[in-house]
Amino acid sequence: MSVRFTVLPTADVPCTGFDVLPGLQKMQGHKDLAVGDGGQKENSPFLKKVDAEKGADFNDRHLALFEEEMDVRPKVSSLLGSFANYTNLPQGARDHEEAEGLGEAQPSKQKSPQMGTLMGVYLPCLQNIFGVILFLRMTWIVGTAGILQSFIIVTICCCCTMLTAISMSAIATNGVVPAGGSYFMISRSLGPEFGGAVGLCFYLGTTFAAAMYILGAVEILIKYISPAAAIFSADKPEDEASAMLNNMRVYGTCFLTCMATVVFVGVKYVNKFASIFLLCVIGSIVSIYVGVVKTAIEPPQFPVCMLGNRTLNQNDFDECSKTVLQGNDTITTLLWSHFCDSSMLNATCDPYFAANNITEIQGIPGITSGVIRLNLMDTYQESGQLVENSEMKSVGIEEVVDRSFPYIFTDIATSFTVLVGIFFPSVTGIMAGSNRSGDLKDAQKSIPIGTIMAIATTSTVYLSSVILFGACVETVVLKDKFGEAVNGNLVVATLAWPSPWVIVIGSFLSTVGAGLQSLTGAPRLLQAIAKDNIIPLLQVFGHGKANGEPTWALLLTALIAEMGILIASLDMVAPILSMFFLMCYMFVNLACALQTLLCTPNWRPRFKFYHWALSFLGMSMCLAIMFISSWYYALIAMLIAGLMYKYIEYRGAEKEWGDGIRGLHLSAARYALFRLQDGPPHTKNWRPQLLVLLKPNEDLKNRQARLLSLASQLKAGKGLTIVASVLPGSYLEGRREATDFEQTIRRLMDAEKVKGFCQVVVSSSVSDGISHLVQSCGLSAMRPNAVLVGWPFHWRQSEDPRTWKNFIDTIRVATMAQNALLVAKNLAMFPGRADRFTEGTIDVWWIVHDGGLLMLLPFLLQQDKVWRKCKMRIFTVAQLEDNSIQMKKDLATFLYHLRINADIEVVEMHEGDISAYTYERTLVMEQRSKMLQQMHLSKIERVMEIQSITDGSRNSIRRKGTTNPAMELSPPEQKPVADEVNMEEIQLIKDGESPGVTLTVNTPKNTEGSPNAEKLQLPWSMPVPSSARSPGRHTPEGLKQIFDLKPDKSNVRRMDTAVRLNEVILGKSQNAKLVLLNMPGAPSTEKGEQNYMEFLEVLTEGLERVLLVRGSGREVITIYS
Repeated sequence: MSVRFTVLPTADVPCTGFDVLPGLQKMQGHKDLAVGDGGQKENSPFLKKVDAEKGADFNDRHLALFEEEMDVRPKVSSLLGSFANYTNLPQGARDHEEAEGLGEAQPSKQKSPQMGTLMGVYLPCLQNIFGVILFLRMTWIVGTAGILQSFIIVTICCCCTMLTAISMSAIATNGVVPAGGSYFMISRSLGPEFGGAVGLCFYLGTTFAAAMYILGAVEILIKYISPAAAIFSADKPEDEASAMLNNMRVYGTCFLTCMATVVFVGVKYVNKFASIFLLCVIGSIVSIYVGVVKTAIEPPQFPVCMLGNRTLNQNDFDECSKTVLQGNDTITTLLWSHFCDSSMLNATCDPYFAANNITEIQGIPGITSGVIRLNLMDTYQESGQLVENSEMKSVGIEEVVDRSFPYIFTDIATSFTVLVGIFFPSVTGIMAGSNRSGDLKDAQKSIPIGTIMAIATTSTVYLSSVILFGACVETVVLKDKFGEAVNGNLVVATLAWPSPWVIVIGSFLSTVGAGLQSLTGAPRLLQAIAKDNIIPLLQVFGHGKANGEPTWALLLTALIAEMGILIASLDMVAPILSMFFLMCYMFVNLACALQTLLCTPNWRPRFKFYHWALSFLGMSMCLAIMFISSWYYALIAMLIAGLMYKYIEYRGAEKEWGDGIRGLHLSAARYALFRLQDGPPHTKNWRPQLLVLLKPNEDLKNRQARLLSLASQLKAGKGLTIVASVLPGSYLEGRREATDFEQTIRRLMDAEKVKGFCQVVVSSSVSDGISHLVQSCGLSAMRPNAVLVGWPFHWRQSEDPRTWKNFIDTIRVATMAQNALLVAKNLAMFPGRADRFTEGTIDVWWIVHDGGLLMLLPFLLQQDKVWRKCKMRIFTVAQLEDNSIQMKKDLATFLYHLRINADIEVVEMHEGDISAYTYERTLVMEQRSKMLQQMHLSKIERVMEIQSITDGSRNSIRRKGTTNPAMELSPPEQKPVADEVNMEEIQLIKDGESPGVTLTVNTPKNTEGSPNAEKLQLPWSMPVPSSARSPGRHTPEGLKQIFDLKPDKSNVRRMDTAVRLNEVILGKSQNAKLVLLNMPGAPSTEKGEQNYMEFLEVLTEGLERVLLVRGSGREVITIYS
């Protein structure tokens, strides 16, 4: 459907001139700005500096309604204009160049890409797909596997690449593909871990392909162009294979050195000669087809010498006969001397030679000869067997064949799977078009059409070659890998017209060109991976020459290619690179299938002829071919990819590319959360899912870091961890501070190796913020079930009661939410991540049953390296009416069923008189509490007096809301108060009738609600009656009331319990590395809160490390399997 646009002229306005941001990727790093009425305008990252300096004059008067939004967002015209100067450089490479200062120079004017489908995709794919296997191994594969199985091999491999091309086309047309080709597509579709691992596999495959092409060029040179150039020669026929391998190594190393030098000196020359190499390939193929047609009219003369049904190597003799007539005399030939002990006619000869006749057959009988019938079936053989013609008759003699006889022997064992691995490299190279995406005029159109047409063309050539070779060439010649039966000619060259040298020279130049292309592409692929900064180990290979050529990457590529050349066998190198290419293709199919099934909104390929089933079929075929070709090579390739995946996951940089794996994780998490939302987990599946609360004003690198270390040590259960904190204030004003603090916590979590999530909330009250965290953190079954906090160690010295009130509120909130509570006391003494205890004990004081959490926590700690060598001891308290002996037996049985190893001890605590120390300790506690209460009330009285004076002077203050500026005292009226008062946030309401009014008084000390002021809720213009005032702390009445105080009996009993338990615990566990004990419940009302803190102090006094534990009320450990 055509779309018509109408452009309406408007009045001239100043040009906005937004910066060009390719893909607008810089928006991701732009921080939120306050906009709207009263919001402060900030310079936009989309504006040039000149425009930013204009301020409010920048906005278009025709779009005044959107002037606030336009400060931080570009106009549509600027957005569309940014795509006009789109750069094909990947983001990782762009960041890399900016880091090195390369991006500071003025960008040169780049020519727009002009390459079309034919020159940009189709022909490069043809050049990369057609290669050494077609010329050196195709005839041998047909002769060994037969026409039928060869047809199946070619069909499987071509279908695999065709399905991969369909998946690749869908990915390539789903948006703009920058320069980087296949690696970019895989990494951005499957994430940095898969992308890096598969990208390295693709790099290794391309590097070994260079080695294979070089070995092919050397084989053509030594075998067919100049056999005399061989450096190593064999004295015995059985040593010829070793000598050939040594020649391949020497010449291969020389070729690699020369070709790497050419690539280093000038890549532009390689690109210029690429078209010449392509013409050689096309010309060679055309000459084969012409030669096949010519065989129907006049078959070429390539006689094959046969002894019985055995094929003879014509390189070792000149006459295909036993004897010849020379005048009237019959003399023996050179062939005779190979089988007989002398040249005499009466010499002793090999029995098979004596019993069978020498015959000659036509090596290329022609397409009309009917030889296709003989080549239909396979003739797989083991290594070292004779190449025979089963259709010819011979006198069979059982003997051990001497390798010195001029027979043709098979050099490797063959099977269907071996031939698949050898042939598959001839169908690789399908990504040559996508690698040139930066040079294409319309990549989204050219890549699918060009790639699929190239695969269709090459598949047609391969399938037709299978039939034509089987129809034209004799079976024994097809099975002759090196053409020894046809005077050492390249077998496929015997079909060529007008001369076999067309194929020999053309195949040599094409293999050299393909090797140069591989040595050019592999270093750039490695450089792209290195510049993405996903593998720290490869960062050095991101650097190169001043013009960007990857020098160090080329050096590494040459070294790896040398390893392939030292293997020296084309048939052994081919399966290796097949594994790496198959791995790459498999993940391309996986990426397409994953994106299709996830139905992400951004998945909108222009190429519509794809389906997730086709992608899964292609992926399955790739995996099957890997194991069909060579199961041990497949395992090695997968191991390399797996190791690289884990390395990138462990050490690599975090990248957010919107990849499919991230989407898969989201879908899997959503599915799992739905499955887990039915109810709480079973006791057997319970594990501590911690909500770790950090104080923002604490020393993060000391105490809070130890709290995170403890959380990490408790994670043997592999549960959830959420590290959270509360910042006092207003969210509108403190959002940026919260974001910065969240990043600080994340860095601390990374330093302490804590795997989890981080959340910082801003609340007007710390207690309310903690309550919100406990209620809202997590989702479904992934919600915290335990709260881990540190002990407020300075609560006695602090004048601010919120120090311990917030702590007690946390206990109440955790209890109400049915969460377990873990309180770490003396955090500075807890071990860090690098500490190790070589001995010691973890003592558990089991006073009341808490669901088994006290038993489970030490077990989890022992799984960590810090506590692994500590033994576990369990103490329980027996009352007067308890049988301590039976209790010990029952506890031992219980621990046995729990599969927990621990020493057991029952401590008896008998009733006794309350000691004078306990009474005195309780008295001091209550006197201190009363004195602090008096101090607090005296502050309130002074504030009320100030309020009375203020109301009298103003006479008519009207309440207009708590944020009305009229309610704030002017600085002169605040000044006399500032030197005297240091107030807490309080609220007094008289009789529930008088409405409150907010009074703001500046004080030198900041408080929780606001950084510069304290707000008091006082009765509306009501003087404070003198009767409401308590005795001051400095009056004799107040002091007498404090010192005449008698302790409460319930407090005395609680203090007695704390003192007694502390004495027993100190006697047994003073030297323990960690003490875990039940935590008493907090008081239900505010009365007695301070006493509760004192009880806990007495209970844990003298202990080095204490973990107070309060269970959630449900069983967390079970004896059942």
